[in-house]
Amino acid sequence: MNGRALAGKNALVTGASRGIGRAIALELARQGANVALNFRANGEAAEEACRGAGEHGVQALAIEADVSQADDVDRLVKRVLDRFERIDILVNNAGIVRDGLLLRMSESDWDDVMATNLRGAFLCTRSVLRGMIRQRSGRVLAISSVAGVMGNAGQANYAASKAGLIGFTRSVAREVASRGITANGVAPGFIETEIWTGVSAEAREKFMGLVPLARPGTPHDVAGVVAFLASDQAAYITGQVLNVDGGMVMA
Repeated sequence: MNGRALAGKNALVTGASRGIGRAIALELARQGANVALNFRANGEAAEEACRGAGEHGVQALAIEADVSQADDVDRLVKRVLDRFERIDILVNNAGIVRDGLLLRMSESDWDDVMATNLRGAFLCTRSVLRGMIRQRSGRVLAISSVAGVMGNAGQANYAASKAGLIGFTRSVAREVASRGITANGVAPGFIETEIWTGVSAEAREKFMGLVPLARPGTPHDVAGVVAFLASDQAAYITGQVLNVDGGMVMA
């Protein structure tokens, strides 16, 4: 998708200081959208990403907030609306991992992942939807994972949160379709982000053996799909989950 397909739109991307979230924010900006980049801890990285977005001639601001906390989410959305007046695109990207085998997984590791990955999406979507319903238009995008589609050993909490995100997003799609709002998910596979740091060559080769295209994806691979789903070109697509995984899940 080329040009400025999102010119005049306003987007909020959660977890946008690095990795996939950062790439999404920059791609939306490249396509002409004003962007609010939410972060929880890494303010320096968020500000750097914000500057990068601004280089595309759009408005950009970085906002600290913990999306698992309702008060923080309300404050976040209010700040975006104060600056942009409306929100056209919400990308529920914020997520954490607390990996471990189920028998060794603590309740806090389970709860923390659910709070950020699933409760955060619920709180942000609920808060943003009010305005979208009034304006009778909007795009809600959720960054799930192939782990939420097929499961993954050692990631019961993460996979459950990402599978829940798919069900949540499809339910939202059914609830708000009559108001001109679409809701879709993107499920990345092995994407070349900071999570690969420290992964051995042997483990990396094993992972790549599961991917027909035989390479990891890039954050930009995911960002391009999100930008498409946020555009008018995807106006007749809702309740869908697109796997961006090099062919790992073909179902």
